[in-house]
Amino acid sequence: MTGNHSSNRHRRDETHDETMERINERAGRNMAQAVLTGTILVVLVVACVVFVREIFVFLVLAFMILATWELRVDFATAGIRIPVVVLWLCEAMTILPTYFYSHHVEALSIGFLCSVVLVTLCASFQFRPRAKVSNAVLEKLSDAGLDTPSDILGGQVVHDRMTHVAVSLFSLMYLGLLPGFLVLPLTMGHPVAHAFMICFIPALGDIGGLFFGAAFGRHKLSPRISPKKSWEGMFGSILLGIVGALCIGLGTYPLDEFARVWSILVMMGVMVGLTGLFGDLSASMIKRDLGIKDMGHLLKGHGGIIDRADSILMSAPFITGLLAVAGL
Repeated sequence: MTGNHSSNRHRRDETHDETMERINERAGRNMAQAVLTGTILVVLVVACVVFVREIFVFLVLAFMILATWELRVDFATAGIRIPVVVLWLCEAMTILPTYFYSHHVEALSIGFLCSVVLVTLCASFQFRPRAKVSNAVLEKLSDAGLDTPSDILGGQVVHDRMTHVAVSLFSLMYLGLLPGFLVLPLTMGHPVAHAFMICFIPALGDIGGLFFGAAFGRHKLSPRISPKKSWEGMFGSILLGIVGALCIGLGTYPLDEFARVWSILVMMGVMVGLTGLFGDLSASMIKRDLGIKDMGHLLKGHGGIIDRADSILMSAPFITGLLAVAGL
């Protein structure tokens, strides 16, 4: 009896492992790690937004600083240099004044424009990467089975100066301007509701796309850019985005106001389902062009920070614009 029981348990364990391997393969990530990491991030964001919103602003800045370091290594695998310290400074002078200065939109605009000038000047200088960056690049290239660009090891530069400037300005827009729209809704009428919308509707869209795509995905959306994306996953993103927007609105708005704005929330769910997908595809296009699998490694089960935040960053200006137009 004991032997049969152990044998049955061993078979169940093997079946469970095989099932998880299939799920991880279809999802393109370690689902157990992804769920655990996602849960920790949700608890962290909710605690910051509900209790001390200022901490949430600094949390956004901290994530962008880490994401910039990951992006620096990613671009360096192709021999492209970005001035990471200057970008950190510009992110701080764009994100923090957007929240703490009384004229929020003006602060975001002026901070970004000044950052454009500063990053353009600094990116035009030639400099060699530090040993820590070179080691990180060599490790990532080795894992991907790619050759090392000659300028990574201090040899001949393989890109002209305008390439470095253009990529640096893209990094500034991606991790300096777009995060400003994560902070801007906190200065409007319902800061807790808006913070939840900014952070969780795109995340729920990702979850809907992931599970619908893994369960029902048959028709590829863009095989060349992201082979795992499907039309079924896109509809799942929209559906869960709508559900998430309505649940957040119902839980944070007074009932009479919710009755007035529910159609706007439905519109937001549809919009975020599409913009979040575009953010995912944009990040996938960058990874495909660079020949790497993940943008980083800091979030277990999610790849890099940008892999986790791409849909949130891309959706942020659209959510903020809809909230502003609707007077919310």
